[in-house]
Amino acid sequence: MTKRLLLASSSPYRKALLKRLTLPFTTASPDIDETPLPGESAEDLALRLAENKARALAARHPDHWIIGSDQVACLPDGTLLHKPGDHAQAVQQLQQSSGHRVVFLTGLCLLDTDSGECQRICEPFTAHFRTLSTEEIESYLEREQPYDCAGSFKMEGLGITLFDRLEGRDPNSLVGLPLIALNGMLRNWGCNPLLES
Repeated sequence: MTKRLLLASSSPYRKALLKRLTLPFTTASPDIDETPLPGESAEDLALRLAENKARALAARHPDHWIIGSDQVACLPDGTLLHKPGDHAQAVQQLQQSSGHRVVFLTGLCLLDTDSGECQRICEPFTAHFRTLSTEEIESYLEREQPYDCAGSFKMEGLGITLFDRLEGRDPNSLVGLPLIALNGMLRNWGCNPLLES
């Protein structure tokens, strides 16, 4: 690999996903303002935050490729779903999502800290929630406590039981890191995970 790889995230979920590519990498937590700009679309927000995360670490990490990723979840009416933080907010989010389609937009940026060049993509993934009873929501939250997850569920866990169907190119994007797109970006710059030793 020509550059060292850095994941701009403290998320254990993104770290676990990146390990699947079997490339050596380190992690660092960027400190950025994640407030949406006035009139900013969900897609533009996801892309901006992903790039800002990568660029926030660039000066301290020369000779790196930095991976920034951020996810925005939207209800059909445009309402954004954030990490709930607590039980009450998670109940509210799952009640809002029940019987609806929720679009998860995951912004991905791969930044070369030496040249400043970056590749960006926004990967959409749609979760069709089945109609959930209050009892099901309470039982799910008690068992999995996904309070640090956008949308209040863990798709890689029991959260899979909340859906009628899922639509998208890469289910990893629903967890927070689109590996198919990232693999393409790495190969664009001469790093093929299948050929790295």
